[in-house]
Amino acid sequence: MYEDTRPADLGDGSPGDAMAEFRVTSPPEVRSLLKSLMDRGIIVNLNASDGSVYGSTLWSVDAEQRRIAFTADLGSPMVQRMVEADEVTAVAYLDKVKLQFEVGGRLLVHGRQACVLQADWPRALYRFQRRNAYRVRTIERMAPHVEFRHPALPEMTLSLRVLDLSVNGCALFLPDNVPPLQPGVTIHAAQLQLEPGQSLALRLHVHHVTAIQPDARGVRLGCEFVALPGDGDRVLQRYIDAIQKRRRMMSLD
Repeated sequence: MYEDTRPADLGDGSPGDAMAEFRVTSPPEVRSLLKSLMDRGIIVNLNASDGSVYGSTLWSVDAEQRRIAFTADLGSPMVQRMVEADEVTAVAYLDKVKLQFEVGGRLLVHGRQACVLQADWPRALYRFQRRNAYRVRTIERMAPHVEFRHPALPEMTLSLRVLDLSVNGCALFLPDNVPPLQPGVTIHAAQLQLEPGQSLALRLHVHHVTAIQPDARGVRLGCEFVALPGDGDRVLQRYIDAIQKRRRMMSLD
């Protein structure tokens, strides 16, 4: 859905626009994401409105002064273009998550040994999952479940915990006291219970059955979503974003 190197169209910025669900405005969250980019030395592509692109890294993240700074090569003509451009948008990848934010108030600051491109603290960041690859590990105490009738024993209804989840599939925990499921089987009329009052009707295809650890007392079913309702991918994307947000907030506590 979103190209790797180009900024996504962010809409008009109103609370009800289509991109609102991807927007991060909480100051601790914004700081945490920016600091992760800086600490890990991740390349940030600065995209100017004239089409110019300059690859940099975050040099400093100052939440008190509400300023950030990017490394800058004074000898590169692209640096001056970033300063003079009408708009500049930053795009970077943190693991499987695409981050995007506007870079305003740009100023080239010269030091004794280096120069940096300073900018205003971003008012918001946007987070987009790489949908074809990204899986999020669920939080055990609030993990979703998939309910269905056992394909070989229709009188038996199962409710299996989701271990991890993506918009394309999930991994389920099958306890060792439940009759096994074989790779290649398709599970019809399943219900993915994400949260109380929120569920998706779907079909699952079991691709893999793998052992976990000896004391887990069960196996892992690697499943692909064969059919989702029309808005299913968007519902899953929102849920995945919410899980990641909970994990980040838990790490800040």
